Amino acid sequence: MQKTGLEIISLHGKKRKYGELLNEDLKGIDIMIFDIQDVGVRFYTHISTLHYVMKACAENNIPLIVLDRPNPNINYVDGPVLELVNKSFVGMHKVPIVYGMTIGEYATMINGENWLGNNLFCELEIIKIKNYDRKSTYSLPIKPSPNLPNDKSINFYPSLCLFEGTNVSVGRGTNEQFTIYGSPFFDTKIYKYRFTPKPNSGSSSPKNDGLICYGEQLSSVNNFDKIELKYLINGYKNSSNKDQFFNSFFIKLSGTQKLKDQIINNLTEKEIRSSWSKGLLNFKKIRSKYLLY
Repeated sequence: MQKTGLEIISLHGKKRKYGELLNEDLKGIDIMIFDIQDVGVRFYTHISTLHYVMKACAENNIPLIVLDRPNPNINYVDGPVLELVNKSFVGMHKVPIVYGMTIGEYATMINGENWLGNNLFCELEIIKIKNYDRKSTYSLPIKPSPNLPNDKSINFYPSLCLFEGTNVSVGRGTNEQFTIYGSPFFDTKIYKYRFTPKPNSGSSSPKNDGLICYGEQLSSVNNFDKIELKYLINGYKNSSNKDQFFNSFFIKLSGTQKLKDQIINNLTEKEIRSSWSKGLLNFKKIRSKYLLY
């Protein structure tokens, strides 16, 4: 940083995953502060970054202070719980897609459930949010990332991001990211909204770049209070390219092979949601030990 002379080290790219480079970066550090705005979704990778920062601090005996922040999706818990066989940077822990915790609460769960491995424990202090409870609504004053530009996109993100594991665009390469979705392979008699993804500041190489996508615009739809599966289910049913609808990323995003199989086998939304019940109940019991608000 030019003003202070301090080095800025990005945790994206080659350093996003914990390794010796991060250990070298921590030489001479007395205390670490974690202050990142999360959106409360398993595949929004700030909690994976948190895990690796906690692991590095634990191995180097550095205390970590987490400045807690409101979670705009704290009002519900939903989705399939990750199966560890599908563990990746977009899903590291046995939690559902929407876990209903602040990032400070999540940090205490990482410690308490021994998710750092090798009996590691991070010396942790959570700076709590004043005047906050689980019923608080919160509009982020600054967009948390280029493709989550507004409250609607943040609310729809847990549901529509599953399309990232398909040939369907969620509006990257437009100015309506995560409030629209569409595909060149959708039935044009059913899907009337049209858009054409093109490179922009949010995506240099968007899916279906330059192709007309047929889909839906959801900006006028009421906010979701659960994972909405109908768009994904109907999208598969009405695609002319079912064999290429899903890609390998879908299983990492959903955290399970089952959801893909259930959609292909024409299970109803009610049947799919029922299959999540046991995992969600078990997770909520674990989660209850770490709630601060």
